[in-house]
Amino acid sequence: MTEKNTSAGTLIRLSAAQLAEKLRAGEVTAVEATQAHLDRIAAVDGKVNAFLHVNAEEALAVAAEVDAIRAAGGAEAEALHYLAGVPIAVKDLIVTVGQPTTAGSKILEGWHSPYDATVVERLRAAKMPILGKTNLDEFAMGSSTEHSAYGPTRNPWDLDRIPGGSGGGSAAAVAAFEAPLALGTDTGGSIRQPGAVTGTVGVKPTYGSVSRYGAIAMASSLDQIGPVTRTVLDSALLHQVIGGHDPRDSTSLPEPLADLVAAAKTGNVEGLRIGIIKELHGEGYQAGVENRFNDALELLKEAGAEIVEVSCPNFQYALGAYYLIMPSEASSNLAKFDGVRYGLRVLPEEGPMTIERVMGATRAAGFGDEVKRRIILGTYALSAGYYDAYYGSAQKVRTLVQRDFEAAFAQADVLISPTAPTTAFPLGEKLDDPLAMYLNDVATIPANLAGVPGLSLPGGLADEDGLPVGIQLLAPAREDARLYRVGAVLESLLEAKWGGPLLAQAPDLAVAGTLETQEAK
Repeated sequence: MTEKNTSAGTLIRLSAAQLAEKLRAGEVTAVEATQAHLDRIAAVDGKVNAFLHVNAEEALAVAAEVDAIRAAGGAEAEALHYLAGVPIAVKDLIVTVGQPTTAGSKILEGWHSPYDATVVERLRAAKMPILGKTNLDEFAMGSSTEHSAYGPTRNPWDLDRIPGGSGGGSAAAVAAFEAPLALGTDTGGSIRQPGAVTGTVGVKPTYGSVSRYGAIAMASSLDQIGPVTRTVLDSALLHQVIGGHDPRDSTSLPEPLADLVAAAKTGNVEGLRIGIIKELHGEGYQAGVENRFNDALELLKEAGAEIVEVSCPNFQYALGAYYLIMPSEASSNLAKFDGVRYGLRVLPEEGPMTIERVMGATRAAGFGDEVKRRIILGTYALSAGYYDAYYGSAQKVRTLVQRDFEAAFAQADVLISPTAPTTAFPLGEKLDDPLAMYLNDVATIPANLAGVPGLSLPGGLADEDGLPVGIQLLAPAREDARLYRVGAVLESLLEAKWGGPLLAQAPDLAVAGTLETQEAK
C-alpha cells in the first residue's frame, strides 16, 4: 500500500459506508480492500468457521474491474454504485453461479447452481466483490449453526459459544471482521438472533420487499433475505441494493422501496411513540439482557420519544404455531431433495433397486437429525385427519398474531423488545434439548408470522458474562424506513454511552484476543 492508504488491519474494521468513502476518494483501492478481507479470512476462519467456500479469484477480479473503471474516470466511473468495490459475504442458502451452494447439507455437497439469485444479480450489478458463502444450520433449521453438516461456526466473542442461527456464519463473518457486509435469510429470526449474540446489526425486511428468487426455500411464507452488517446505516445501504420488485418472485411486492438511507440519516426520534411489548421481556429473560433493554428505553425517552406499553396476548402462542407452520412448509419444500433429480444419490446396500429405496437411502444419509425431525413433524401435521387440528389451527393463531400487531401499531409507531432472551450459550449446551433451542426465537418469530420488518442492533454487554445483547425494533409492513430512523438514533445514543462501536470497545473479547486466549488454554 502507498502511504496515503489505510493499513489492512484498519481497513477491515471500517464500516461499509466508511470503506465506500475511502474507495470513492481514492485513498484505497478495491483490490486492497478485498485482499485485506481475504487475508483476514485466511488468518482467523480456521477457528471461526464462518465460511464454507471462499471466492478469492472472482472477488479480486471484480475489485480490479472497479479500480480500472475508477481510474479511467468519465461517465462509467460516475455511474458506479456507492458500494462498488465493497466486499460482501453470502449465506450458503442463496444460489450463486460459479460457487457451490450446499444449504449446509451433505445432500447438496458440491452442487453448483446454473443461475444467480435475484439478490446476487443485484450485488453483481453494483460490482460488489463476493468473498464467499457462509455457514448455516442445515437448510436454515436451527438457532446455533451447530446443525451444519460442515461443522459449527463459533462466536467471535468467545469461541466456545454459539454465534446464533441459522445464519451464524454471516453474523460471525461480520463480527470477526472477515467481511464488512453479508446477506442472511430470516425465517423465524435467523438474521436477527445471530446479530444479537454477535454484536452485529441484522434486518428482516418486510415480507416480499426483497426477492426470495434463488433462496433455497425452507418455509416459503416465512423466509426473507436481509442484510447483516456492523452499523444501521450499512444495513440501509445494503437493503437499498437488494430490495425492490422482482417479477420472478410471485410474492414480491410491487411498490418501490422508500429511501432507507435517508431514513437512517434522519437523526431524531422526537414525537415517535415506541411501544414496549409486554409479552417479550421480563420473566424468562436474562437479567443482563433486561438491564441493557432498560438502558435503551431510557436513552430513547431522553431523545424525545414517547415510551408506551402495548400488549400482544397471542404472542404466547406464536412459538407453537411457528413450529407447526414452518416444518409443514419445509416438509413440502424439501421433498425435491430425493437423490433422483439432483444432489447426493445413495444406493441401497441390498434388495431391489427401486426409486423409493434410492430416495430413502439418499435422504437417510443426506439429511441431518434436525432436518429429519422437522420433516417428520411437518409431514405429520399435514397428514389426512390431522391437517385441520394442527396446520389449520396454527394458521388461525397466525391471524391472531397479525391482529395483535395491528392493535399494537395503532398505539405505537415502532415496537421494541430484546432480540433474544439470553446471550450466546455454550456450544453443545442445547443440542440434546430441541425445545430449549427453539425458545431462543421466542421474540423474533412473531414478525415472520405477520410479515412485518424487524431490526436487531447491539444493545451493549450483559453484566453477567460480558457478551453482546440485542435490541429488536419492529415496524408495520412496508414501513422499514421507521426501523432505520429509530435504529440509527438508538445506535448513536448507545455508542455515545459506550464511547464507540461495541466491537471496537471490547478488544479483549474481539476475535484476535479471543483466539490468543483460546490458544493459551
